[in-house]
Amino acid sequence: MRTPWLRPLSLFACLLAAPAIAATAHDKAVGERAWAAVDPFIGTGGEGHTYPGATVPFGMVQLSPDTQIKPRKEAYGWAAGYRHGDQTIVGFSHTHFSGTGHSDLGDVLLMPISGEVKLERGDATKPGSGYTSRFSHASEQAQPGYYAVTLQDYDVRAELTASARVGWHRYHFPKGKPAHVLIDLRTSMYDYPGKVQWSRLRVRSDGTVTGFRETRGWAPGRQLYFAMRFSRRSGGQQLHDTEQDVVYKGFPPPGEKDPRQRAQIEGRQIVAAFDFADAAGQELLVKVAISPVSEDNAIANLEAEAPAWDFDGARAAARSQWQQALGAIDAQGSAEQQRSFYTALYHTMLGPTLFMDHDGRYRGPDNAVHQAKGFTHYSTFSLWDTYRALHPLLTLVQPEQRNSDFINSLLASQRQSPYGMLPIWAFHGQETWCMVGYHAVPVIADAYMKGIRGFDAQQALDAMVATAKHGPYDGIAQYRELGYVPIDEEGEAASKTLEYAFDDWTIARMAQALGRQDVAAEFQRRAGNWQHAFDAKTGFMRARKRDGAFREPFDPTVSGYGSDYTEGNAWQYSWYVPQDVAGLARAHGGEDALLARLDQVFDAKVDPKIFEHMEDITGLIGWYAHGNEPSHHVAYLYAYAGQPWRSQARLGAIMRSQYAARPDGLAGNDDLGQMSAWYVFTALGFYPVTPGSNQYIIGRPFLPRAQLNLPNGKQFSVIAEGLDDAHPYIGSATLNGKPLERAFLGHEEILAGGELRFHMQAEPNKQWGVAERPYSMSR
Repeated sequence: MRTPWLRPLSLFACLLAAPAIAATAHDKAVGERAWAAVDPFIGTGGEGHTYPGATVPFGMVQLSPDTQIKPRKEAYGWAAGYRHGDQTIVGFSHTHFSGTGHSDLGDVLLMPISGEVKLERGDATKPGSGYTSRFSHASEQAQPGYYAVTLQDYDVRAELTASARVGWHRYHFPKGKPAHVLIDLRTSMYDYPGKVQWSRLRVRSDGTVTGFRETRGWAPGRQLYFAMRFSRRSGGQQLHDTEQDVVYKGFPPPGEKDPRQRAQIEGRQIVAAFDFADAAGQELLVKVAISPVSEDNAIANLEAEAPAWDFDGARAAARSQWQQALGAIDAQGSAEQQRSFYTALYHTMLGPTLFMDHDGRYRGPDNAVHQAKGFTHYSTFSLWDTYRALHPLLTLVQPEQRNSDFINSLLASQRQSPYGMLPIWAFHGQETWCMVGYHAVPVIADAYMKGIRGFDAQQALDAMVATAKHGPYDGIAQYRELGYVPIDEEGEAASKTLEYAFDDWTIARMAQALGRQDVAAEFQRRAGNWQHAFDAKTGFMRARKRDGAFREPFDPTVSGYGSDYTEGNAWQYSWYVPQDVAGLARAHGGEDALLARLDQVFDAKVDPKIFEHMEDITGLIGWYAHGNEPSHHVAYLYAYAGQPWRSQARLGAIMRSQYAARPDGLAGNDDLGQMSAWYVFTALGFYPVTPGSNQYIIGRPFLPRAQLNLPNGKQFSVIAEGLDDAHPYIGSATLNGKPLERAFLGHEEILAGGELRFHMQAEPNKQWGVAERPYSMSR
């Protein structure tokens, strides 16, 4: 009878998590070209905070190298585990965030070792001081679904690939040295005493290694389980709790077994080394499944998705899934343009992430296990960032089922939340309470207004209303009472007032569509609360105190967590009224006055050192900070005030200075794909300034030709005739052969398929796009 770690099974059994969709030869060619153009190293340097490792679209496993593990206060730059400027690799862990400004995850770290085993990471600047190894970028290879590198200190070639719930490792060991695999359950993206509350590792009779750990990082009480199998039988193992290793000193006494050879160990600082004497000069495969539920469920995930020892088959399956996903857009242009565009599109499909076992069970915000019925459960919702462009983009490039699964996941979290709230910033089922606003609301409303179904719309609206009315979060009670958040009772009050008002408008939109007139009227009134933050005397949005007076003294350049604003200042937040830009213009005294203020934003001379205390405020053009989300819509506001040609000029400056096809090519955190979604939309020529309005504001195209292969089976093409650096302005446009004189598109016009054609020219056409203004609630 064959042992289970050597079972020969069919090549692709259960590897593909996504349903098969018939594709034409052209579709396959587009997908292959798109896949080949992606450079996962873009964003791994500078402040992009992306990772280069292996995953599948929206997969639960993100298997990637970690180059540094930093103390908590120093971890910002290593939020994704990998930083391109580093020269050493700590190991390969199975969970990562893409582009966040906060560090966590890094679960179940493996490190292949040839020669002596050391249990500590050591000093990255002192080779040989621990198990960390040097590496060269020349030895690295990264593609969607695959990563490889040579560990110089061990002469080990390591390759990684993944399916939805399983990470695959292939290690090629050198001859003449003992081969080992170290498993470290102590690590995460940052370290501090007590981060790991408890962990367990056990070796089962068939050689399967299972375990779990519970951490109290960004999301307290997070639990993750795993199951691991090796393609060769281990010749022995040493299981350590380094917190208690003093107990082992002097052991074992003569004639007694070393206690570290036991089959199970529990504690807070677990590390283990597995020996593979027959792997010297050979290859060793390792496959690791994770689960939010249990070790047994992790084993079930492993058997369902990775029954065979076929690394190349798993790699091919991951590649196929990426080709299908990236083929949603056929983008033409130079090699560099395609590299930037498809890498951005790739980054938009790294979150939200699957968080559900093969049997449909998952762990919710109440830390209980639940069964998903009729939907696939996802987590990792960076909603303050992603409601703006990421989720609107996914409505165009992902199947309706995936989008409805996202919404059903949000609704499930609301039902299971101890507070009855939709998620704010959730990962691995847990709420972090990070950032401001209740931005699950616009995600749901935008999807519903665009015709996405597959969820209970009335239940969704009730969840949205409950969150907005009863959530115990960041001044919501005062906001309901006063119509604004008072700064003498709650920090960042101006930002919170503005963001709550926008979210309220999206509730009104969905309630109106559902015929809930009482709800629509209430939240339409609340959507106008932005006016409480506007100070006509200074022309800025400001925070009021409970007595109604604006807080003094006032300096529009001040930012920080004790200020009136969230990750910004008055120059960045005073234009955040996407639901009523016409009303904002009137508050300033008319469109010309608003235009003048926008010019002041971009044309100001600003010393970047003013934001040294705020790591997220980067990518400055004047006061405009493209590296953070509050600025992302600002360049498009010129179109609302009748001068879209000025949007075209500003967008050109942003694209030239804030994105590049190199590791430091993102001006700020990618934030689970929001920075990249902005790029994808802007490169196509339009952007969703106001999710929930079903309108996209036309900027200008940056690609000569692109075709959206829409989820409904239709195609929408964007063609830019005469586009080059010398012809950056729209001279005229046609939609399906008819003149288009407005600077916006309707979502229904895109879904209908057809062709948007631009004729580009050297000088701005100041008459184009002014025939009709985009939506504003008070127009």
